[in-house]
Amino acid sequence: MDSTIIFAFLLTLFAGLATGIGSMIAFFAKRTNTAFLSISLGFSGGVMIYVSFIEIFPKALDELVGAHGEYTGTIYTVLAFFGGMFLIGMIDKFIPKMENPHEVKFVESMQNDPTTHELATTTTSEAAPISHPEVQNRLKKMGIFMALAIGIHNFPEGLATFISALDDPTVGVAIAIAIALHNIPEGIAVSVPIYYATGSRKKAFKLSMLSGLAEPAGAAIGFLILMPFLSDTVFGLLFAAVGGIMVFISLDELLPAAREYGHAHHSMYGMVAGMIVMATSLILLM
Repeated sequence: MDSTIIFAFLLTLFAGLATGIGSMIAFFAKRTNTAFLSISLGFSGGVMIYVSFIEIFPKALDELVGAHGEYTGTIYTVLAFFGGMFLIGMIDKFIPKMENPHEVKFVESMQNDPTTHELATTTTSEAAPISHPEVQNRLKKMGIFMALAIGIHNFPEGLATFISALDDPTVGVAIAIAIALHNIPEGIAVSVPIYYATGSRKKAFKLSMLSGLAEPAGAAIGFLILMPFLSDTVFGLLFAAVGGIMVFISLDELLPAAREYGHAHHSMYGMVAGMIVMATSLILLM
């Protein structure tokens, strides 16, 4: 297998397993570090927005214009870009709010939930399981839906990282870091309800890490299905769709979540810093 393909897979694996960092924060931090999450989510959004408009969209346009002419190529690029937005938007629409990993959740949130008060007040390393069958079933169901939801969300993100890394490994690294940072609060969102549903840190950490494997799974399935048909047209359409997916994730999820963590200026500083880092890296590699 080509070394570029292996490197692209490793990047998606790195980005996906960052959910484990969120798990560790959820288990060992008494309160959510809102400043860190606000800045990191803003940084991720800045990287994704900048690279989508400055690097990814123009490359997709070049590929499709070269293959189909200026007018038709431009139409294909625009349609693919908004098609990517539509795809990720539909995924978000059909996932209930409580199970959506992009809904903001705090480490301490479960401590204020009366249904989990019995667990939240324990002092041992492993929480005692809830004895009420109805509450236990509700939390187990929530944990299952949460794991499924994050897997569905991470699938197109893995494909985005993989396709970007195939074209330009440096851009792929930047996107992988951005997605890894945004997977940290997703790890919190998955681990907290699973922990209080099962009473086990080990189970919550394991399921959180497994949910992150949807990123390399998206890359693998994309590779197996699309690579035999990869041409200038297919690559251009995929690249434009990736740009649309990343812009949608940034504007609909990352930046609003960064502000909801309570540090509006921090999120803006993080976004600008992400754009500056991305712009600097692209200039240095010219």
